[in-house]
Amino acid sequence: MSTATEASTYLQAIARALRDELRRDPDVFLIGEDIATMGGAFKLTAGFVEEFGRERIVDTPIAESAIMGACIGAALMGKRPIAEMQFADFVTCGFNQLVSNAATWHYRTGTPLPFVVRLPYGGGIAGGPFHSRCPEAWFLHQPGLKILAPSTPEDALGLTVAAVRDDNPVLVLEQKYLYRRLKAELPSSSEPAEIGRAAVRREGRDAVVFTYGWMVHEAIAAAEELAEAGAGEVEVVDLRTLLPYDAERVLERARARRRVLVLHEAPLTGGFGGELAAFVGEHAFEDLDAPVKRLGALDVPTPFAEELEKAVLPSRETIAAALRSLLEY
Repeated sequence: MSTATEASTYLQAIARALRDELRRDPDVFLIGEDIATMGGAFKLTAGFVEEFGRERIVDTPIAESAIMGACIGAALMGKRPIAEMQFADFVTCGFNQLVSNAATWHYRTGTPLPFVVRLPYGGGIAGGPFHSRCPEAWFLHQPGLKILAPSTPEDALGLTVAAVRDDNPVLVLEQKYLYRRLKAELPSSSEPAEIGRAAVRREGRDAVVFTYGWMVHEAIAAAEELAEAGAGEVEVVDLRTLLPYDAERVLERARARRRVLVLHEAPLTGGFGGELAAFVGEHAFEDLDAPVKRLGALDVPTPFAEELEKAVLPSRETIAAALRSLLEY
């Protein structure tokens, strides 16, 4: 049994996973803009080039399309590349390689294509409209990809390790606001977490929230507020992985709690919440006591101004209000 080490941040947990996999497997390498000399936009890979050298920590030009193409070629030659997008928004420049080439490769050839794309995503840091987007819905419609969304340092470690060891193209959503705001004691050995398995983060009997990333913590805070006010006990389920998602646990908790809120940081229209709400409505309709409720960001670009950004994104206040409405139905 592994023992706990000193507390690590969410960012440090990802760095730990990358270092451990680089040490474990000589075919693993990192590639991205400014990740070697500068240590990346968030300094997550600071010191990596000194340990592993420039052949395994590869700086690139500002050309996300070229990064994706290089990863596909390297994976076909037996390597296990890990690409960093400085901000998740920039993955649009490599979209064609991901959805047309990488995602379809196994279907077309029957051979693996192992590589990871790290996507620092989301709001909370006043990044504005080009550094704050949540890209998951762009890729959820494409079979052949896996999408992971850790919300804790423990999962940042375990899911990153799982992504690197997987034989498919895997996108890892790293919520930037959480990078240095969470700490947890990590196990001494880096073991992969189970892909496709949700986790109950807070028990409750009156309603359930399905969410991921930063919103897990906002949902827990809202649920605690309602409990203190005697308004009800709300369960919070962290999906952890979006493609594939844990359909079995989603239906189990929806049927048991009978009132469902689907919550995400991304804009509401076209978001993952619509898929999950439709799935619950189709398969658990007769067990529900209220219509499935959704909550996401407003359908506008993310503003730079901190107060405006807060008004656009879901918050514990808007989550609590949505839950009160659901509980009172």
